[in-house]
Amino acid sequence: MEIFLKTISAVNDETRVKILRFIDKNAEVCVCDIESSFDMIQSRVSRHLKILKEAGFLKVERRGKWAYYSIREPLDIFRQNILKEISCLKLDIPKLNKGCKSAK
Repeated sequence: MEIFLKTISAVNDETRVKILRFIDKNAEVCVCDIESSFDMIQSRVSRHLKILKEAGFLKVERRGKWAYYSIREPLDIFRQNILKEISCLKLDIPKLNKGCKSAK
């Protein structure tokens, strides 16, 4: 029950839904790119990403001082279905705006 509620709670916020769709659409995204694309301060982005990661949607890979986020795999059916539903929503998702000068 706790996992279910944490998952539902994570997608009960418009910004997190948009960030989740943004990451899903762009495959792997540096945290600085999310900050730049959403024009959001680092602490706010980090809070949203932490919630999505704890809810089982995201994985993070650190490379030097940067953190890269992508959809966790394998993703269970419940979260797969949530992502599928989110992809059907008409959301105003920003274009990927490279915010750092890091090499992938």
